[in-house]
Amino acid sequence: MDRLEKKLSDMFEPVIESMDYELVCVEMTGSGNGTILRVYIDAEKGITVKDCQAVSYQLSGILEVEDPLQSQYALEISSPGLDRPLVKPEHFKQFIGELVKIRSTEAVLGRKNFKGILESFDGEYLCVAVDNEVYEIPFEIIEKANLVPVLDS
Repeated sequence: MDRLEKKLSDMFEPVIESMDYELVCVEMTGSGNGTILRVYIDAEKGITVKDCQAVSYQLSGILEVEDPLQSQYALEISSPGLDRPLVKPEHFKQFIGELVKIRSTEAVLGRKNFKGILESFDGEYLCVAVDNEVYEIPFEIIEKANLVPVLDS
């Protein structure tokens, strides 16, 4: 997460939590007039279009007043989906035993990309089983992590 995404997360989280949602993450994609500010939210009951509209209304007000972005952007509010991003330590603890895809900024035993079962997380290291080998990945070097949807046929 870059500094702007962190600043936006810190700005949005109290408002989103006060509405009984969880802020999963904030991401910026594109550039110039094609910039998208995407905010992923979740709730125990799931997320509906009305939930996204309500959060969008609140965050639009904050963005109007605070004006943290220097360029034009489109605001998108979304559920995390089946390939939910894993960002916060509590996300990794919540999804132990699930299939995950992780990209690290530094190589761990010669790899930067991992797709396997998240076996454990102690707050500092993730253990991921990939092809009958367990990799211990420091949390601080995780660039991107997502659940991998497993669709039963």
